[in-house]
Amino acid sequence: MPYYELYYHLVWRTRDSEPLIVPRIESQVHQLLWKKALGMNGTVFAIDGIEDHVHVIASLPPALAVADFIGQVKGYSSSQINKERLADAYFRWQQEYGAFSFDRKRLPHFIAYVKNQKRHHAEKNTIHVLERTVEKVASEIREPLSTYDLDDTGWRRELDALDEEDQD
Repeated sequence: MPYYELYYHLVWRTRDSEPLIVPRIESQVHQLLWKKALGMNGTVFAIDGIEDHVHVIASLPPALAVADFIGQVKGYSSSQINKERLADAYFRWQQEYGAFSFDRKRLPHFIAYVKNQKRHHAEKNTIHVLERTVEKVASEIREPLSTYDLDDTGWRRELDALDEEDQD
């Protein structure tokens, strides 16, 4: 098995943003997502959301494409929700999703953001980019090469510290 550190913040909505994830079934929906993710060798750190969408913080093995993971997790969960008649209406997820990668250093921040979804939405202080599920064409960004010629001392120190944590 290869060594990897691939962390993702994943978000997707119910079809037409219908408020289908009501409190009565919310924990069951999250459990179905978690179960399928683990069955695909994903490591799940957090799942939460509100009535019309969910956020998942996970680490995926490199052989597993993010799109395949999301498709199978969504497909399994909606199939089971409908089969078990958990929702009051036919349950469907939208096709689109948001996928954001990050490093281990920021893992606690992403977990905390997901675990506090209800509060963030109630207080209207979400991080908008982390709520996106539909592609937006961004204008092309061209930076001078000098932007990438950085003093990497701090970056190397951070990576060395991570390596030292692993050895403890």
